[in-house]
This record gives sequence, C-alpha cells and structure tokens, in this order.
Amino acid sequence: MDVMTAACLSAWIDRASDAPKLVVIYGPTACGKTSLSLDVAEMLGTEIIGADSRQIYADLAIGTGKILPEEMRDIPHHLIGHLPLDRRYSAGEFKTDALTICDRLWAEEKIPVVCGGTGLYIDSLVYDFDLPQTPAVPEYRAEAEAYRQSHGNEALWKHLESLDPEAATTIHPNSYPFVIRALELLEVYGLRKSDLTRSNEPVYDTFFLSPYTGDRTGLYERIDRRVASMFKEGLVDEVRILLNHGCSPDLPGLATIGYVETISHLRGDRDLEETIALVQQKNRNYAKRQITWFRKYAG
Repeated sequence: MDVMTAACLSAWIDRASDAPKLVVIYGPTACGKTSLSLDVAEMLGTEIIGADSRQIYADLAIGTGKILPEEMRDIPHHLIGHLPLDRRYSAGEFKTDALTICDRLWAEEKIPVVCGGTGLYIDSLVYDFDLPQTPAVPEYRAEAEAYRQSHGNEALWKHLESLDPEAATTIHPNSYPFVIRALELLEVYGLRKSDLTRSNEPVYDTFFLSPYTGDRTGLYERIDRRVASMFKEGLVDEVRILLNHGCSPDLPGLATIGYVETISHLRGDRDLEETIALVQQKNRNYAKRQITWFRKYAG
C-alpha cells in the first residue's frame, strides 16, 4: 500500500460517521487485491471477508488463485474455501453470512475489510438491495438447460446479454446456473438486475479501494502469466484428482474458468497449449466485464 493510499485511509478512519465503516477492496482478476487487502487489514488490525464466488469453494485452490494459509499473515479470513463443490450459493446468502461477520467486528470496534471480484456479492452487502423472493420455475429451468446442452454455455449467456447486458456483466458464461436464474427472473418475473437495487448510495460509510490502475495491457499480461503459473503449479493434476474422487464435471463449483477448460482437456478435446491459451483468453474477457461493472465504485 502506497503512502498516499495509507494517508487517505487514515483520514477516512478519523472522519466521524453515523454509519458503520466498511472497506471494500475490488477490481478485476489478477490486479493485486489479495496483497492490498492484507496490507489494509494489518493496518486496521481487523479481519478479511472474501467476496469471490469461486474462491468460496473448498476444493478449488490452484485455479482460483486462493490465498494459502501461510500467506495470511495470521489475519483471520472468512467466506473462503468453506463450501462443497455441489453447493449453490446466492448473493442473498453471501449478504447474510457477511453481515453476521461484519456485525461482530463492528461490535469489537473493528472495521471489516471485504475483498473480492464478484460485483454482485459486493453490491448485495454494500447497497440497499431488494433481493426478490421468487420461487424457481422447474419447467423454465428445464427448457433453459436443454438449450444450454444443445448450444453451449456461451450461447445461453449471449441470450442473457441481449436481454439484460447489466446482468450479463456480473456472470461468467461458465456459471450457467446463475445465467439461467437471471434469465428466469427476466423472462418469468420481468425483473432486471437494475430492478433489484433500491439505493445508489452505500448503506455503510464505505471506503472503496482498488489496486487496478487502468493499465489494461499490463493487467492482461499479468493474467496470462498467472494462468501459465497455475498450470505449472499443477492445475491439471488438481482437476484430475477431483474427477478421480467422483466429482461430477457438472457440479456448481466446477463451473469455473480454468476447471471447465481443463476438464475438456482431460477428455481429449484440446491439447495443453491450446487449453492454457483458452483459459488466458477467458480470464481476460472476464476481467473486461469486471472492469465495466466496477466503474461505479471509482472515486
């Protein structure tokens, strides 16, 4: 953390506020959020709450860039690596779980640090969100799943993008259960992502902080290096072990960039070099969508 950022953070801490204080560290994949969150949490003497829809799964380590225990500097981390791969997890559940942790920290006169790249998770916590109580419609979901099976994840996501671009920016094509849910809300209940937000102002006194500088070229280079490193560290073996232990490729947790493509590689669909290049490209595409989503936090 640079001197100017530390000074701004200190000034914000000293500023009186009627609302509880909250630090949100956000940005696209591979921009340096984890390192910054450690510096900030260390400065504040507090704890970190993960806001990443992929790192939340217990058995995904290498391909999600999950922080290792020895890298945590003895800082407590929450909502990282605690879900089984067969568990679906919503933004509403994240809000409930994160608020429980925040309430405890505020009671201890600590400022929670939320760190992650899943914009919908962050929004659900920071803003006054009206999360609809809309039951699933099995007939619609079966129809959407049949379309996905016939045309692929990307085609299903493109359909959502054509109807609700804002919702599409928050969901990766591989996260098809969330794509189907967004389409269900739109086509069955007539609800768009923008309909769910009741307030444009944060509920809490929120300090938004990002390590991303706007250097898109530099970010893409870091993404490419990071993906290459993941494969050198054993991503293929990690996926192979999961499959050999009976994990179905269709589990919600495995609908993750890097894992989907590696499963396809292990099936013989493409060689390793092509797989690495594809994962790099999909991560760059995902980062582009994250950048678009996070523009509203700037400043």
